[in-house]
Amino acid sequence: METINTILQLLQKAAVLGGGIWSVWGAITLAGGLKDHSGPQTQSGIWQLVGGAVIITAAALFANLSF
Repeated sequence: METINTILQLLQKAAVLGGGIWSVWGAITLAGGLKDHSGPQTQSGIWQLVGGAVIITAAALFANLSF
């Protein structure tokens, strides 16, 4: 069971890292859209930020699993 818990912790850390990177990329996209007054790019950046937050939230809930 210790191996499963170690794997779950590793997956949780990877998901938080991936969600963080996705959120940062969304912020960059959002800033570029605001600078250029580009509606679609702004919308895409907002959705990427939301997606990154959802990924991080799911990772936090995933951390509560135990076997």
